[in-house]
Amino acid sequence: MNFRKQTSIEPTPMQLAPLVDVLFLLVIFFAVTSHYAKNEQVMDISVPAAEEGKEKESRNVGEIIINIKTEGEIIVNGQQLTEDELLVKLKNIAAVFKDQAVILRGDEVADYKHVIRVLDTCQKAGIWNIAFATRKPEAGAASPP
Repeated sequence: MNFRKQTSIEPTPMQLAPLVDVLFLLVIFFAVTSHYAKNEQVMDISVPAAEEGKEKESRNVGEIIINIKTEGEIIVNGQQLTEDELLVKLKNIAAVFKDQAVILRGDEVADYKHVIRVLDTCQKAGIWNIAFATRKPEAGAASPP
């Protein structure tokens, strides 16, 4: 009798090189996207504290953050803009997106007139969905009377 020799099928070992490649690409993707998501929060602006303010954990897609520095400089996406440049930019955006959200981040020691100028520019551009950035008060800080 001629019996054929049965060969057992060996399981294929797991390929680690493609797995490492995919994981490495995911790490790069999340590192880059988190950098751009926090880009506007790194500036040297200290927003005022508010008891009832809500801390926003994440940003919505398409939000425009307008930073107003101490001396009244207007910063959007890392670029310093004049009021006229800001008006043109906001008008172009408002023409495409009617309900465009804008967040004003004014420095707590900046003059109120600088914030009002930017607010007025937003109104001229037709943007009505405006929020003001605040932070939670520090524990132990005395609240004003």
